[in-house]
Amino acid sequence: MPDHADHGCPGCESPDLAFARHDHAHCSADALSRAEALAAERGLRLTPVRRRVLEILLEEHRAMGAYDVLNRLAAEGFGNQPPVAYRALDFLEEQGLAHRIRRLNAFTACVHPGEAHAPAFLICRACNRVAEAPAEGLRAALDQAGAALGFAVEGSSIEAVGLCPQCAGAAA
Repeated sequence: MPDHADHGCPGCESPDLAFARHDHAHCSADALSRAEALAAERGLRLTPVRRRVLEILLEEHRAMGAYDVLNRLAAEGFGNQPPVAYRALDFLEEQGLAHRIRRLNAFTACVHPGEAHAPAFLICRACNRVAEAPAEGLRAALDQAGAALGFAVEGSSIEAVGLCPQCAGAAA
């Protein structure tokens, strides 16, 4: 899969667009089509519920709790039992199509589906908008620190809280 900057999306020079002005409809459609291609490539089924959950997560660059997703699904006739949302969210996370934002106990769509990457999540404390920032250097430092103690890091979740440009501007 091409990296996000090379996929031909006008205005997608930034590796993550959560805090930048952009054609969000195109951004979402592109991420969805890349997710569909990835699922097909892996022989996985993007069921109507899984697809709709991904679409819901892609609608805004904000993290959403499972019950927020479930309420949307229920309103659209997909059922109102928590396992409906949790199974879909777990599938999307396992396949690298969504990320769990632990600080918010919520999920956000991956903006780089199918790409090997080690993101740090920048979370706006005012609006809950979430951006994926490249964090390969941070991950390498964490791996080194672990190795110095004889520990092999198998996974990590790096989250930073602050204010996005819009909320910082409003607070000034």
